[in-house]
Amino acid sequence: MTDDLNTLDKAVRKAKRIASERASELHDLVEDRLPAGYEEIPAIAQATYDACRAWAEAEARLKAAQAAG
Repeated sequence: MTDDLNTLDKAVRKAKRIASERASELHDLVEDRLPAGYEEIPAIAQATYDACRAWAEAEARLKAAQAAG
């Protein structure tokens, strides 16, 4: 069970890192490239949303496994 928790924890940390990177890209767009880069908004926003959702799902799996164990 410990190996499973470690694997899930690693997945959560990776997903959080990716979500943070996407959020940083969104921040850079807002701070540096708007309004000229407005056409980039949908793609970057969707990538950020998807990454945050993946993190939330990974976090939920980890918490469920911790509660079960």
